[in-house]
Amino acid sequence: MSDFNWSREAEKQWDERSSGWNSKSMEMWESGSRKGIIPFFSKHVASMGTVCDLGCGDGYGSLKLADLGYLVTGLDVSEEMIHKARGTNEGNTAQFIKGDISKLPFENNSFDAVLAINSLEWTEDPLKVIKEIKRVVKPGGFACIGILGPTAAPRINSYRRLYNEKVICNTMMPWELEQLAGENGWEKADSLGVYKRGTDQMPIGSLSTELRQALSFMWVSMLRNNK
Repeated sequence: MSDFNWSREAEKQWDERSSGWNSKSMEMWESGSRKGIIPFFSKHVASMGTVCDLGCGDGYGSLKLADLGYLVTGLDVSEEMIHKARGTNEGNTAQFIKGDISKLPFENNSFDAVLAINSLEWTEDPLKVIKEIKRVVKPGGFACIGILGPTAAPRINSYRRLYNEKVICNTMMPWELEQLAGENGWEKADSLGVYKRGTDQMPIGSLSTELRQALSFMWVSMLRNNK
């Protein structure tokens, strides 16, 4: 379709998914696949720092950050998600803006860090987003980016691209994200692998990075801005 608008289609899909997503978000952040992300983030970014939560969804991750003392601005393409995020964060200092993460409405060097969990894949041009994040993060600041790993079922969202159809999911391999970031002014500082149930008995810690990434449900990269 010549008039296909990625951002508008992404907004439509996430508006429609907002209720279902909201019902499971707390579980993901408290005991599920995202439970280790905030502790991982806080190892590198000092409390009271300014943080932008890109693709904040219903704002539960923003809530976890705000509870630790971070000054949080959440941004999401979905108006429904922004509405839910404001409700989730009622009573704290987090603020929320509707917007496209590939066109950030912020000045250069606005934040100490960015958190972007499973949002980069939902953009038409991930490289453009990485460059935008670099622009708004201060020199020496961090970007904590989580993408779906090879074993994540939601990657099926991108399958129809093989039929040359327009899909609102741009999956990539963990090594591709880290190489793309490294070639565009970011330095890898750390990483976190998230794995499905059933891998508990596997000696994951003794495997090479490539094998650990291949088994991951989600791969979270902590990147340092070298500008």
